[in-house]
Amino acid sequence: MTQGDPSATAAFELSQASFSVGERALLAPLSARFAPGAVIGLVGHNGSGKSTLLKLLARQQTVTNGAIRYGGRPIGDWRSRDFAREVAYLPQNPPLASGLTVRELVALGRYPWHGALGRFGPEDAEAVTEAMELADVAVFADRMVEELSGGERQRVWLAMLVAQQARWLLLDEPTSALDVAHQIEVLALVRKLAETQGRGVMVVLHDVNMAARFCDEVAALHTGRLIARGCPASIMAKDRLEAIYGLGMEVLRHPISGMPLAFAS
Repeated sequence: MTQGDPSATAAFELSQASFSVGERALLAPLSARFAPGAVIGLVGHNGSGKSTLLKLLARQQTVTNGAIRYGGRPIGDWRSRDFAREVAYLPQNPPLASGLTVRELVALGRYPWHGALGRFGPEDAEAVTEAMELADVAVFADRMVEELSGGERQRVWLAMLVAQQARWLLLDEPTSALDVAHQIEVLALVRKLAETQGRGVMVVLHDVNMAARFCDEVAALHTGRLIARGCPASIMAKDRLEAIYGLGMEVLRHPISGMPLAFAS
């Protein structure tokens, strides 16, 4: 992993970056900076531009206009393997990973470090073992991935990203198909990765309450525009939430934790 001040060497910088398909603008010109070391939640209604922004940062799509820099360099100038050592991306619908054991899938995260024809050495094996233990999937190491529950599979995919040892984890709706218990389980793991390893995490979430609970910062998009960004407390306000979601919202305090809870009025 690259050494040095992470805020200086591993930040995403967008300069009037936009993305369009034909005449439809999916992301309006956006200028922003995102530094690692925190969990950043992307929220907003369906079609607001959350996944588009994440894909642009992950180099899954290329900006139509403007520019994105990573580590002070244009994002397109990075060699693929070098970029994969810095940024790990989990799409909304990961492949089924049929025919792979948990250990084999997690080991794929080491590809950027040894290459297709490279030797899988002791350092790689250690990284895989540590990633499985951190994600609490070591007990499943020799089981087939398709045999696991949805929450278990999500933890295995996160373990693969951990083994990749990238500075950034870009996660597109990692909890969308999970029940509440598994949502909390997965997001607690994401929170742990940021706190214990200083990784940057950007995660697309539909549930603003989960974003407020697990994220250090929330960025809200609406019709392709970044309309609000700040700490969860600043976003969890009635007027801001109504602007983000386009309907009446109310905010109460949790009777035990005191955390803000939002719901449609």
